[in-house]
Amino acid sequence: MAETFLLDIAQRVVEKIAHLSMEELGLAFNVESDLRKLKETMSSTKAVLLDAERQQHQNEKLRLCMWKLRDIFYDAEDVVDDFKCEALRKQVVNHPNISFKVRFLASCTLPLSFSFKMGHKIKSINQRLNELATEWNNFNLGQGTDNRHVFHRETHSCVNSSDVIGRDEDKENIIDLLMKPSEDPNIPVIPIVGIGGLGKTTLTQLVYNDDRVTRCFPLKIWICVSDEFDLSRLLKLIIHSINKGEKCDNLTVEALQICLRSLLNDKKFLLVLDDVWNENRARWIELRDILGSMDYLCGSKIIMTTRSLKVAFIMSSIHPYELKGLPFEDCLTLFIKWAFNNEDERQYPNLMRIGKEIVQKCKGVPLAVRTLGSLLFLKTDESYWISIRDSEIWMLEQSENDILPVLKLSYNHLPSHLQRCLALLSLYKKDEIYYSDQVVYLWMANGLLEHPKQKQDWKDVGDQYLNELMSRCLIQMNLDYGDVFTFKMHDLIHDLALEVSQKECKIVNCQTKTIDENVRHLSFCDDKQINVAQVFTKLKNVRTVMVQEVSKESKAIHESLVSLCVSNFKYIRALCLQDSPLTALPNSI
Repeated sequence: MAETFLLDIAQRVVEKIAHLSMEELGLAFNVESDLRKLKETMSSTKAVLLDAERQQHQNEKLRLCMWKLRDIFYDAEDVVDDFKCEALRKQVVNHPNISFKVRFLASCTLPLSFSFKMGHKIKSINQRLNELATEWNNFNLGQGTDNRHVFHRETHSCVNSSDVIGRDEDKENIIDLLMKPSEDPNIPVIPIVGIGGLGKTTLTQLVYNDDRVTRCFPLKIWICVSDEFDLSRLLKLIIHSINKGEKCDNLTVEALQICLRSLLNDKKFLLVLDDVWNENRARWIELRDILGSMDYLCGSKIIMTTRSLKVAFIMSSIHPYELKGLPFEDCLTLFIKWAFNNEDERQYPNLMRIGKEIVQKCKGVPLAVRTLGSLLFLKTDESYWISIRDSEIWMLEQSENDILPVLKLSYNHLPSHLQRCLALLSLYKKDEIYYSDQVVYLWMANGLLEHPKQKQDWKDVGDQYLNELMSRCLIQMNLDYGDVFTFKMHDLIHDLALEVSQKECKIVNCQTKTIDENVRHLSFCDDKQINVAQVFTKLKNVRTVMVQEVSKESKAIHESLVSLCVSNFKYIRALCLQDSPLTALPNSI
């Protein structure tokens, strides 16, 4: 499901209008009231966007309406930026140290022409918003808090160990940690961390059901935290796990902790907190203190699973157990189990050859292997297997528990500004080594960074965003050079970024025939000749052009590409010419 990024765009436009100076507003006559109306309309729309985001997946008309709204919001942002740009132009004209040529070029805009054009654009945007308002109001959207991260996922403690492949060593490592005496004054927590689909829950199920663990912990409790880390809810789940007949739904927290104390009754226990997202340390400490206040903590332990290193460090002083992907041979064994029936793979050597290439795409993630294996089960048409091999994972049809929907939970849990930042990383090629400074410049050019606080600069804000994505296991550190570092992105996370950004970003290669006219960010990733003029025909709103591989030998092609970008894209903010043969920018700039 491609994202509209409406909330983030709306917030930025409203802030930009609010921060227009009197000098900037004075550049166009009688626009204050129209701009005020635009700001009010966008503010009221912004208030119900969270509800719209929740409902759009069940309402096709609402989703289409949101795409229309996105384009209007982008146009509104461009108009506000026109005011900023015109104010800068006037500063250039009046600056004493600017050359005659630059001053002449900068003075080519007529004040009356600019004023008329801006007034017309703002009225047009307000009119488009009014036309959309009737359709928008029919959806009966209400204001709501940002609980996009609230999920209703359930897990359980049962597992068939014969179905699990390649996790024996990890299981032994976790059991060793469980058996190890602890000097921690609080109840010890063993965090298992990794991206969605790696098998954190499955590994925990293996440990939970091991005979040694059952002998060591007379009482075992399994809780799927998932949606929200609410103290009352968690206490009730723990109580029901120990005694399903206990009636505690209407009890206060005080009554719940008394009830729990009586049920535990000095027993040594193992508590599993599966799928934890909570980053509020105070909430965790509330639960920890209730457990810690009970005097039976003689070797009791907690295992928790999470996709976030930040969550792990909040909840535990033990270094997180970072789960890695499975080796290729284990992935292949798992794939055969899901793609074939009763050793049928021996009858289809050609399918096995293609299957090995499909397994390579999964990069060690068991759920991805299972997802693709399931798509191929009982299918022996070689062309179908080839189509799966050659398709991007994000383009394949998937059910709720398959790899991409599971990974999408990590994306949904991001703040809106980080969602757009992650989406923009889809412009880079798979297996790319990202440089932190280049990524931060790209985000900065597109206005995706919050304004720096005191003693911060833009780089600090960008690095903070990257560290946040790293703590959530969405990117991984590669090399640290001090001021700059490099990082990598797992192919499946790249697939996720491609999926959510598919109407914002476009990778262009020699096979690209047309591009949606509302695409905002382009990346050229093909060293074969691309018909650039044909691709650019209807594009006017592009903000980013990245040239990663375009016939590096041909200087003329690069000059032509840059000239087309400059002449076609009035609102371009980032032009990245990686390894370009150009030694100077063409005059068209």
